[in-house]
Amino acid sequence: MPEDAAVPPRRMRADARRNVDRIVSAAGILIAEHGADASLEEIARRAGVGSATLHRHFPSRQALLEAVFKDRVAALCAKADDLLTALDPGEALFTWLRAVGAHAVANRGLGASLMRGGDPAVGSTCHDVIINAGDALLARARAADTVRPEIAIVHLLKLVSAISLATEEELNGPAEADRLLAIAIDGVRAR
Repeated sequence: MPEDAAVPPRRMRADARRNVDRIVSAAGILIAEHGADASLEEIARRAGVGSATLHRHFPSRQALLEAVFKDRVAALCAKADDLLTALDPGEALFTWLRAVGAHAVANRGLGASLMRGGDPAVGSTCHDVIINAGDALLARARAADTVRPEIAIVHLLKLVSAISLATEEELNGPAEADRLLAIAIDGVRAR
């Protein structure tokens, strides 16, 4: 076999997969509570694994942050897919935008940390899948005449991002972000 031939990755054992899932889940919770600089030791403790297990699966903080971000993006896209069959296309879009806002508020510095030394392809790929997921919901809402026709998904995502950024350090940031987003959504509705 040539040296440069790709070797398929080994399948992860079930217990290792559970450890990875618990680590990513614990990291997500601690990032929402303390920001992207949450303690790796505390993440391992909350996940119920040793520090060596955390580092075996995530050799750097950056690798763990990327895994948390990808996990959150996958959840947002799954929610968008679920909402594509909702009876009210406008409310489906607005429900998803609220989920995007909650996602962004919970990131607490995650995006900035990923931009420092992270793989640019991760951000670009995640951005693309979020835009595609939102575009599908927006197209349905537009077809049902429940949103203004000149609105683009990038406008809505920038709006949600700005609101989330403005509230992420507040004690009651998620609730404040949701209040501000409700005001903004009223401006997006068809007139």
